[in-house]
Amino acid sequence: MRDLKLIWDFRGPDALKIAEHHEIHLKEYIQNHKLDLNITGYQAENDMHAIAYLVVPENEMKPIRDALKPHRGQVYTPEP
Repeated sequence: MRDLKLIWDFRGPDALKIAEHHEIHLKEYIQNHKLDLNITGYQAENDMHAIAYLVVPENEMKPIRDALKPHRGQVYTPEP
């Protein structure tokens, strides 16, 4: 079973702060829906682009995607 990384893109001078704040909402969603998910995060791609992300198993992705409307997704590969 693959894990998928749902990604939200934020652009502009405040992108990193917005992505950091968005991760708080992702964690709240997990808690409120009692989901067994624990990989979330945010990171700067460059000075004007940051992302927030949530990793979900492929078989649980559709309802979460439909509820949270990420901008894009990709197969998740854990960093070593």
